[in-house]
Amino acid sequence: MRVALLQLRIEARESASDRIARVASLVAAQRGADLVVLPELWVPGAFAYGGFAESADDLHGAAVSAIAAAAKAIGALVVAGTFIERDQGHLHNAAVLLSPTGELIHAYRKVHLFGFDHGEASMLTAGSDYSIAAIDDLRLGITTCYDLRFPELYRLFVDQGAEMFVIPTGWPAARLDHWQVLTRARAIENQVFLLGCNQVGTQEGVELGGHSVVIDPWGRVLAEGGTDEEVIAVELDLALVAKTRAEFPVLRDRKIGLSRPAG
Repeated sequence: MRVALLQLRIEARESASDRIARVASLVAAQRGADLVVLPELWVPGAFAYGGFAESADDLHGAAVSAIAAAAKAIGALVVAGTFIERDQGHLHNAAVLLSPTGELIHAYRKVHLFGFDHGEASMLTAGSDYSIAAIDDLRLGITTCYDLRFPELYRLFVDQGAEMFVIPTGWPAARLDHWQVLTRARAIENQVFLLGCNQVGTQEGVELGGHSVVIDPWGRVLAEGGTDEEVIAVELDLALVAKTRAEFPVLRDRKIGLSRPAG
């Protein structure tokens, strides 16, 4: 499988409509890719809270439709990043998976909202559901940014058969070392491929960290971006997941349902 992560520069000087057109063109340029991944909240910017409500739409709105057309043009799966979804008076941070024919086949509303009662956490409604996306032989667990800090969510995906995690994110440069440790940890402990797609640029005074990454089930970094807008492309051998789990069957030794001692 050939994957392409589009590490995007998101800054206020570019209008949302111009950005949507530009990003759709970038997706359409990834001919030969089987899976294309975009970052979190690339329409308003992950830290551009003032633009959240303005960019909100349903999941068949202008931004998703533009990326769906690009997915269809190149015949690739596209994790279209995340969007501010408006649904029955609530706003969600929603990740979207599009099929090679441009259909919306899976969505995930971010469960763990960042901000400690401020920012995203105060403006959006958290999701409460999770499920893997199964496409032919590919079984994806899609999460978003701050979710990375909660390993129990990823175990739930593994219990459903996930062999790859895809994480659109808007991770700040100030905590880049956490990003690099946690992405490898989630790949190693679950023996999966992990694709983390970040932004670059500065939003509301927050510098985004870049360093989008592709990690294999042994925790080896196969490709990593820098701090500029770029495409990170790599070939993956999906059979490595089963091979790794057979050679080092750590998941088999999990102890679930332990009880507390009496008293």
